Amino acid sequence: MATIGHLHEEVLVEILSYVPAKELVLTCRLVCRVWKELLDGMHIWKRKCIREGFFKRNWDIFPEDWKKFYFLKPMLRNLIKNPCAEENFQFWTIDVNGGDEWKIESLPGGQGETFPNRNINKYFVTSYGLCRKSQIIDLVANGLWGNLLDAMQPKIVVSDWYAGRRDCGCVYNLVVELLSKDRTLIQRYESETITIPQWSDAQWNEMTHVFKDYGPGVRYVHFSHKGRDTQFWAGWYGVRVTNSSVIIEP
Repeated sequence: MATIGHLHEEVLVEILSYVPAKELVLTCRLVCRVWKELLDGMHIWKRKCIREGFFKRNWDIFPEDWKKFYFLKPMLRNLIKNPCAEENFQFWTIDVNGGDEWKIESLPGGQGETFPNRNINKYFVTSYGLCRKSQIIDLVANGLWGNLLDAMQPKIVVSDWYAGRRDCGCVYNLVVELLSKDRTLIQRYESETITIPQWSDAQWNEMTHVFKDYGPGVRYVHFSHKGRDTQFWAGWYGVRVTNSSVIIEP
């Protein structure tokens, strides 16, 4: 009587590639030596990556570790950690902390508006002195690899949301840099300095930029935004920022 153990390896790979990844690692890998070898190899993970849209079929430069690539999912996910202030200031570096310093508030905040995405609940807010914070993203540690970044140069899409209060003006600026392995600058984007006047509508706005054809050598993304209020009022009347993102598009 034929059992699943009699299936041709290619058929078994196809079947197992539909099993949830957690079950593959915690359960299926323990079934027998053959299944363990399959799940420690590349074929099942490669198939899952392509089927689920993490990797394009026509790319001829492959991950060094398909399993790592699948679990880290570096494509089409936000590589910024703690983008919406849910973990206080964790993962962010406070570069400048002017006035009464950075603060975290809940949406919509005083004299503010609701955010377009109702799942976003908090934001970072600046004071009357300049406030700037930043985050460095290690692309290789997030599952990408040198050959892909150098040869295919996938798009790097950066985004940031900002808003002011109705009763106080503010300024805002975004800077994103692509850096090499030794942190040498390869390409830089700096937005214009946005001035939001007092008695504005306090609506949230999105700042975006797409890096492409940036050349070989990129290994890090340095994301930085800054702002302050324009009335020099004590407290936290400056620009508000949240939902920052850095996304690699396949």
